Amino acid sequence: MTDIWRLEDRLPSPAEHRRLAESVGWHAAFDWASQPASLAGSTLGVVAVDRDGTAIGMARVVGDGVKYFYVQDVVVDPAEQGRGIGRAILDRVLLRVRELAPAPPFVALFATTDGMPLYRSLGFEAGDMVGMFQVIDRG
Repeated sequence: MTDIWRLEDRLPSPAEHRRLAESVGWHAAFDWASQPASLAGSTLGVVAVDRDGTAIGMARVVGDGVKYFYVQDVVVDPAEQGRGIGRAILDRVLLRVRELAPAPPFVALFATTDGMPLYRSLGFEAGDMVGMFQVIDRG
């Protein structure tokens, strides 16, 4: 943290989440109508804010809050990238997971190519497993 920005232990508001997600091109990645409920179901969140209180970065964690923790929606506003904000957010996320978990936690995430060096520097590994997902069409 600096005198220019600080971290807050909270979830982003739906408006903050949408603005930050869209700032990195994730316009179609979410169903915005259900996003408030999705955020409310999170285990924890960390938001970086500038000195005016504007959210400039975020991450949240979903999972069971005991053993399995999945890091989601790691975003730093492109205008603010390269200043250590993403690393600080993830350091805080991992600290909070350690505080919550009664035993060594399993922490996972999906990484963009651009994010992989940061995640690796924090101890994340690709390993032999392959992350898979499916978006189920309701139609």
